[in-house]
Amino acid sequence: MSTLITPAGRFSILLIEDDAELSVLMEEFLSSREIVLSVAYNGSDGLTRALEGAFDLVILDVMLPFMNGFDVLRQLRRRSAVPVIMLTACADDEKKVEGLNAGADDYLAKPFSPDELLARIQAVLRRVGRGSALKPETLEAGGVKLNPGTRQVFRNEAPVDVTSIEYEILEILVRSAGQVVSRDDLARYLYNRQANPLERALDVHVSHLRKKLERGRTLIRTVRGVGYLFATSIIN
Repeated sequence: MSTLITPAGRFSILLIEDDAELSVLMEEFLSSREIVLSVAYNGSDGLTRALEGAFDLVILDVMLPFMNGFDVLRQLRRRSAVPVIMLTACADDEKKVEGLNAGADDYLAKPFSPDELLARIQAVLRRVGRGSALKPETLEAGGVKLNPGTRQVFRNEAPVDVTSIEYEILEILVRSAGQVVSRDDLARYLYNRQANPLERALDVHVSHLRKKLERGRTLIRTVRGVGYLFATSIIN
């Protein structure tokens, strides 16, 4: 029996997966957790539905007919910031990095347990849900401004497009500006677990933030063996 907390309210998830048997099992499991699951069985149909539907999250398999998961994700990211968890039967670290570089919020290797899937979904939905209630405050450090109510990011007053998980990492770092945030603290908040020393997901997301925000100036420092620090002032 799962001991995980069921997310409050009903959430709508799109599963893009060609394995009909797995889709049925996931639908049965998630429906008992107040999650409505819709299924698309190939990449092209999945992309169309992801762009047309108002889904809280997309679960996307890598190996799909007509269009693979990486291509679906790249095209989806051009028009949507909906959170995406990728599924793969390949444990190759390079494939995981490819998915993260394409804009995935999390990555889950097959086979997986129902509880692990639910934990990953809950972590992503929690991140998205935190932005549902309008917060009047703004956060600012090093020329970067965040609006937690709208989840918008600005660099020197210019808007910056970030993914859901990039925003969450950035908000945590900016709220703790001038202090080191450990990798374990970030992983516990984002993924409900401790950081794996060999896992590159956090590094990839932070690298994306640096490319989008820094433009030749250091804002996010890596504290080797510990975590990350958001500078209170810009460092050349």
